[in-house]
Amino acid sequence: MSEREQIYPTVTREFAEQRKSLAPKTAEAFKAFSQSVFADGAIPAKTKQLIAVAVAHVTQCPYCIRGHTKLALQKGATSEQIMEAIWVAAEMRAGGAYAHSILALDTIAETQGLRTEPKAG
Repeated sequence: MSEREQIYPTVTREFAEQRKSLAPKTAEAFKAFSQSVFADGAIPAKTKQLIAVAVAHVTQCPYCIRGHTKLALQKGATSEQIMEAIWVAAEMRAGGAYAHSILALDTIAETQGLRTEPKAG
């Protein structure tokens, strides 16, 4: 695959219209939901976009990464704030793997007959 070849299709008006035409009520409901979620509220819109940038990196959605990075910048986020949000996402993803290692350790202990039941009390 060449450097210029894309894995994901470019977002176009045609794709957006096709999605909308295939499920218009759902598309409109999703648009309204999205606008409501990202509006200023108890959490400012800029902060919501920084959260979205972090989540986009955890879910690894390239469209979301680009879109929410642009929106975060439009809402006044700095490059440093965006990068810190990405580092938070990276830590949370790594932390999840570390925390779940207890499942592997428990399985090893169970398989090798080393598990001891916790003492009551």
